[in-house]
Amino acid sequence: MEYQRLGKTGLKVSKISLGSWLTYGNAIEKETAIATIDKAYELGINFFDTANVYAQGDAEKVVGQALRRYNRDSYVLATKVFHPMGDGPNDRGLSRKHVFEQVHASLKRLNLDYVDILYCHRFDPHTPLEETLRTIEDLIRQGKILYMGVSEWTAAQIVEGLRVQDRYLLDHIVVNQPVYNLLNRYIEDTVVPTCIQNGIGLVVFSPLAQGLLTGKYRKGQKIPANSRAADPRANQFIQRIYTDENLEKIEKLIPIAEELNITLAQLSLAWILHQPGITSTLIGASRPSQIEENIKALDVKLSPAILEKIDQIVQ
Repeated sequence: MEYQRLGKTGLKVSKISLGSWLTYGNAIEKETAIATIDKAYELGINFFDTANVYAQGDAEKVVGQALRRYNRDSYVLATKVFHPMGDGPNDRGLSRKHVFEQVHASLKRLNLDYVDILYCHRFDPHTPLEETLRTIEDLIRQGKILYMGVSEWTAAQIVEGLRVQDRYLLDHIVVNQPVYNLLNRYIEDTVVPTCIQNGIGLVVFSPLAQGLLTGKYRKGQKIPANSRAADPRANQFIQRIYTDENLEKIEKLIPIAEELNITLAQLSLAWILHQPGITSTLIGASRPSQIEENIKALDVKLSPAILEKIDQIVQ
């Protein structure tokens, strides 16, 4: 495993990290989920990601149970706050009340005294930034969280957040978690340059485009049974990108992977790790063997010629 500093911090995280969205706590049996986390830890992954909203808290419980057997100083754990956790008017967003209550609820589910990173899961236009950022600062001072991050904020929102933090001498945003893969490169225009300029690490999610970049979905073929696209709980996300245009790109990418004697998934992960500003790529895995296969992307070296060929296909 290889490790990198997270932004300008002294925190070192594995270049491949493990998430729990759409997997642990609902779609995957707990024993399989724990075995998968164990395999990730065994292979050197030290960075684990979850959120309060994943399976409405059940993902945090599974992740917490799995990591409980390891020394707390041996792994980095992130969770998130923003999305609805109930039907009440204050059960969502980034108000002081919701952030404060949800951090404590997450710690209880995880059975931990603190989390390493708390992400603002989305930007909240209905709460003053000062309120949110001061609340997070208070939680940092209380030792409940160590670092703060954001997820899917625009470049302008990140800059505004940093401006508020500078004004009130608050701890800075140190990490951003956007979606990024061969089929979705929107962050390259403004988000990546903003993060690099301000020393913010990039931990990207959905690197395999909801499984589209695994090669299991092929043009002209039926959606495989037991796949994410066939699961009504998850297909709402993959249907947005399950297009003829993207399937055509995949058909052109597969020969490149075959030429390198690797899988399309390994090619897709390796491509991300070759991009500027990326600290870690966040994978999802439903069984230990997927961890073993995906981690091999670290050994893949893509030449400038191969990278240019890939760009010509996916741009």
